Amino acid sequence: MSASGRVASALRTFAADVAEGFFEITHNSFALLGLVLVFAVVTLSVRADLRESGEAHLMGWLEARKVEMIGLPIQRDAVERATAANPKELPKAQAAVAYWLSRKYRVAPEPVSALVVEAFETGARTKLDPTLILAVMAVESGFNPFAQSPVGAQGLMQVMTQVHTDKYQNFGGRLAAFDPVTNLRVGVKVLQDCIARAGSLEGGLRHYVGAANMNDDGGYAAKVLAEHNRLLAVASGKSVPITPPAVVPPPAANTPPRPLEVTAPPAGSAASKIVALATDEADALGVR
Repeated sequence: MSASGRVASALRTFAADVAEGFFEITHNSFALLGLVLVFAVVTLSVRADLRESGEAHLMGWLEARKVEMIGLPIQRDAVERATAANPKELPKAQAAVAYWLSRKYRVAPEPVSALVVEAFETGARTKLDPTLILAVMAVESGFNPFAQSPVGAQGLMQVMTQVHTDKYQNFGGRLAAFDPVTNLRVGVKVLQDCIARAGSLEGGLRHYVGAANMNDDGGYAAKVLAEHNRLLAVASGKSVPITPPAVVPPPAANTPPRPLEVTAPPAGSAASKIVALATDEADALGVR
């Protein structure tokens, strides 16, 4: 055999040895990896705590990577904080009311739908017409859950938070006034008390706006009742035209000034509720 033949034969032998060694090592490595995987699966099936810990670490790593990619924190439970509902899933009457209010007051139908649902449920519990509750809400705040008057009436139903602090205790405190559902429930309770005190719906509305002892409520009760009637018609399936919300003028100042009385601004009738503070104190003391 020539020298070149011997070199070629040696190279073939060397390559064969290297290939055999590589396959042997690879085979052993795959076998070892398989044993490790089997051991890990058995361990995780027996130790639930280790499995949960591993899953938590993996999810944390994946979410951290996603945060880096999108530049926003991940809060999958954030939707639970939203006051919203799908209007298409509401009963026909409630959906009609929600869409009508959404168009008239230029607010999204989803949060209005949640408030409509709550108004109907709260109305059933309190024996108050839900469209009356929604009418008060519309006149008071125009469905702005963060509304506040110069005298401290706050939220959707413009409840005097400082006067009715006790009513918010079961909801975690006064800041709950800015939770739409809580404000609705507290406002309904205040409205109930006002109607019971006055003995009539119109009188109760006058109490609610703080004009119980005044000759003129600035048209507040009439405006609420008019909106109430429109909402009743909408709920019954009638076509009701949408007109821009009118501004209720402040109560006429044709009576002597009373302590703590403040002229209500044109944008919100609830400002005159400061009168309710003096009225509530007088009632509590039995003084009229």
